[in-house]
Amino acid sequence: MAIEFHQQNEKRLLKLSLYMAGLFVFVAFGFALITQSGAILFDGVYSLIAFFMALLTLKVANLVQLPDDDRFHFGYTAIEPTLNLFKSLIIIVTCLYAIVGSISSLLAGGNAAEYDLAMIYGVFATIGCLAISFYMKQRSKSLRSDLVKVDAHTWLIDGVLSASILLGFIIAYGLEHYGYAAYAPYVDPLLLVVLGLAILPIPCKIMLDSLKEVIGKAPPEAVTAVIEKKLKQSLSTVPYKHIEVRISKSGRDIYLLVHIIVDESFSVATVRELDNIRKASEAAMREWDPSIIMDILFICDADLAD
Repeated sequence: MAIEFHQQNEKRLLKLSLYMAGLFVFVAFGFALITQSGAILFDGVYSLIAFFMALLTLKVANLVQLPDDDRFHFGYTAIEPTLNLFKSLIIIVTCLYAIVGSISSLLAGGNAAEYDLAMIYGVFATIGCLAISFYMKQRSKSLRSDLVKVDAHTWLIDGVLSASILLGFIIAYGLEHYGYAAYAPYVDPLLLVVLGLAILPIPCKIMLDSLKEVIGKAPPEAVTAVIEKKLKQSLSTVPYKHIEVRISKSGRDIYLLVHIIVDESFSVATVRELDNIRKASEAAMREWDPSIIMDILFICDADLAD
């Protein structure tokens, strides 16, 4: 029941992200048309990308909850980091495109805009995006969902983008009304260059983290050390020489391949006893972290763990 409740909450949050992204697309493109602002147009394009990504995310959220089948023997969770990798690459390309376009605009003499109306958009977009990001981040703390986490980051980026646009419009409005109107057209493209460069580190980090999961790289040593410590505690009744653990993270799942190298004092009468050890260890580990999936092998020859 708890898992089903988390799944429903995840879908509810992702649907909220989808509907709000659609709303912001119409608002941004409408204001971009009225104000002739390249920065607002960029914000609208970003929201449009977020909308289509939200559609994909909602589809993936349904897929990753399905059990393994004949096509995907290890389930669908690997699709999650793949989608996040794709989303981060799209955002990176969008930022780079905006930077290059803005530099061209600066060299051509800038871009004038209706800054008073643009400021209204800036206030609306900043409050809206940051509020959605905060809400999704708070609600996602109890969920094991990288999809919701990345979506919250996406809205945070959009919120920072909108806040910076608002600040730039305020500066441009001041320049126009205090005798420096000739410099005002440079604010819009200059703002886009700064924003693009400032935003890039966030999708780059998401890209690298997702890529590590896609290629099966082990989690950081600090994480694996804690997992190995908990695992050894769950096997405290087993007389072993050494435990070899291989760990990988794929989306919301953490997979452990455990080789228990037993000593000569270890003996069992039936295979069921081994099953009971496996069940007890996995139950203890999943109580600590429900995302853990384990396979446990008992061996005498340490070379078989290599």
